Amino acid sequence: MACEDILLHTNGQKVRVRAWSTLATIVVAIGACTVPEPPNAVWVTVPEAASVDAVAESLAVHGIVRSAESFARYARLGNKDEGIQPGTYPFRPGTPMGRVLIQLRKGRPPVQRLRVKAGHWITEVAEAVEDRFGIPAESLVVAAGDSTLRARVGARGASLEGYLFPTTYYVKLPTSAHDIVRQMVDSFETRWNVEWNARLDSLGLTRDEAVTLASVIEGELVHGGDRPEIASVYHNRLTRGMRLQADPTVVYALGKRRRLYQGDYKVKSPYNTYRINGLPPAPINQPSLASLEAALYPPESEYLYFVARRDGLHEFSRSYREHLATIRQVRARGRRGPQAGK
Repeated sequence: MACEDILLHTNGQKVRVRAWSTLATIVVAIGACTVPEPPNAVWVTVPEAASVDAVAESLAVHGIVRSAESFARYARLGNKDEGIQPGTYPFRPGTPMGRVLIQLRKGRPPVQRLRVKAGHWITEVAEAVEDRFGIPAESLVVAAGDSTLRARVGARGASLEGYLFPTTYYVKLPTSAHDIVRQMVDSFETRWNVEWNARLDSLGLTRDEAVTLASVIEGELVHGGDRPEIASVYHNRLTRGMRLQADPTVVYALGKRRRLYQGDYKVKSPYNTYRINGLPPAPINQPSLASLEAALYPPESEYLYFVARRDGLHEFSRSYREHLATIRQVRARGRRGPQAGK
C-alpha cells in the first residue's frame, strides 16, 4: 500500500499537520517514528505524483531548504525531479539540497500512522494498534509486560502502563507488537527531561511514583484548563496524609469506563484510592507531558477538594465545609453532582 493512501485513511489529532499545496497534499508532521530519524526531524509525506514545485514549497516553508525556487530549479537539472519517490521522510531544517534530493530519490518504505491518546489505558492502546495494524490487542498487552523494558524505565507494575508515551507515531511496515511498544517507551525516555531527576529527589518521589501521580491527574481531565490546580490538590493531600480519593483510580480498578455509583467506591483493589493510602501501586494510564510537568511542579495552593462542573472544569475548595457548599452551588446551577467531587 502506498504511503499516501495510508495517511488518507487515518484521523490523527494532537499532531502538527498542515497541507501546503492545492495541487498535491503534502503533510508535514513533527512526531516520533519507528524509522531512524535525525534529531529534531520534520517529517514530510510526499504523495504519489506530487509536483516538484509542491514538494519544494513545503520543504522551504518548514525550513528544510532555504528557497523553494532554488530547490525546484536544482531538482530539474538532469531531470532528477522525475526520480522523486512518494513516501514519508525525516529531514533536519537546513539540510543541504543535494542530500535532500538524494533521499527523495532513494525513497522510503510505507508507514502507518498511529495515535496514542493521553489518558488511555494499555488495553485501549492495544485496541488502536489492532485497528491500525491488525496485530491482536492481546499481543501488545503481552509485549507491554516486557521485563527488560520495565526495568529500563523503573516501572513498579507488571506492565508498561504509563510509559507508552501519548503522541502520533509513524510506524514503518511491517512491524510487530514488541517493536511498537519499544518505540513508545523510547519516545517516553526521549521526552523525560533529565533535570526532572533532581526534582524527584526534592519531592521524595521515584520516577514511577511521579508518572503514577501524573496519570491520576491526567485521568481527571476533560481538557487541561485547570490541570495545575488539580495537581496542587493531590500534592496537598499527599503532604497531609489524606487519601487521594481520585475517581479515575476507581474506574481503573473496575476495568470499565462508566459512571460511578456509590457502591463502586468500595471496590477492593490496590488501585482504589478511596480505600488505600498514598499513590496507587503503578500508573493508571498514559500521562501527557503537561501532566508530568504538573505532577513535578504543582503551583502552591491551599486547595484540598474539587468538584467537576458540566463544562469539564472544576471548582476548588480549601476545607470540607467549603467543599460541601461548593457542591450545593454546582447542583443549584444544574451541573454535576457530588460523585464528581473529591
